Amino acid sequence: MTSSNQTKLNLVDILQQFSKQYVKNYQNTYSHPPKVEQDEQWLSPCEDAYTDMSTEYKALSSGEVYWRPVNIEKVQELNFDNVETALEMTLHPDIKTYFTTLYSENLDATCEEGNLSLLFAWNRDDFQRLQENLIGHILMKQRLKQAETVFVAVTDEEDMIISVENDTGTVWVERVGCKPHKKLADSLAEFINTLTPIVPQ
Repeated sequence: MTSSNQTKLNLVDILQQFSKQYVKNYQNTYSHPPKVEQDEQWLSPCEDAYTDMSTEYKALSSGEVYWRPVNIEKVQELNFDNVETALEMTLHPDIKTYFTTLYSENLDATCEEGNLSLLFAWNRDDFQRLQENLIGHILMKQRLKQAETVFVAVTDEEDMIISVENDTGTVWVERVGCKPHKKLADSLAEFINTLTPIVPQ
């Protein structure tokens, strides 16, 4: 097995472990799974997670629905071929693995730097919108003659994001429009492994 495959498997495992811990923490806090306001025009496989269970975790009467992160590969296949073609570049494998592993709402977490929200796609249309935003971000970095990065999280500070440097896979704090200024981890797997899930109060 190649080192790149080992890295991919490691990141997938860590993402799945983190998402499961988030749901567990949520249930421990509220005695039910995470819930979200349902939008009939913006449905997600995440909302189907409890429909096949003969338990109390079924549709809510308040217009909300229970949800949990789901493995994308079990429901459909996503890739970044169109992004790489449009930009004439190759995205770091960790970036592609990160955004094609889970469908989910954004997941809140805390680390030594403070609180943040890991970004995920909610459905296929959201994934396409994410791709458009990534293209815009990378084009901005190229226009500013800065190293290409891809954002994976937002922070409590409005203009601060957590990004992955495309050439190296390292994780940084970055002010929007500026060069990354503080390295957080050598890889996404290492970074996410340091996070603690937090649930909304």
